[in-house]
Amino acid sequence: MRERRLAREVALQAIYAQELSGDNIKTVAADIIDKSEELSDDLKSFAGEIFKSATLHKKELDDYIKAKSENWDFDRIAIIDRLIIRMAISEFLYFEDIPPKVSISEAIEIAKKYSTDDSSAFVNGILDAVLHLIMEKKPDK
Repeated sequence: MRERRLAREVALQAIYAQELSGDNIKTVAADIIDKSEELSDDLKSFAGEIFKSATLHKKELDDYIKAKSENWDFDRIAIIDRLIIRMAISEFLYFEDIPPKVSISEAIEIAKKYSTDDSSAFVNGILDAVLHLIMEKKPDK
């Protein structure tokens, strides 16, 4: 679904802006998501929910990344890769209507567009490992 990918890209822009500026969530959402002329109201809502989820749960999401990137210094992971991974993990945890494979696929495509040539494989590997960790923690699954 191309429209949802565009919403994810706008959410990524908002996450990036908030990460660098430290501005509050409402200000960033108003400046980036609400002003997006490319998104319908439904897609703005979707982008806003992803943005809020990835931002409000930053520490928890980063802990998952750290747990599965043992061979990488967390602070040396490219910021855009960290944010793409954070966004996808938030979908795993807080968007039960989105199949994890869709979240991974979308993250890979976004990494191909916004990051380095090697990023899509890195993002895929970390997300696959994190998904397995999450599934292990879930009761009855």
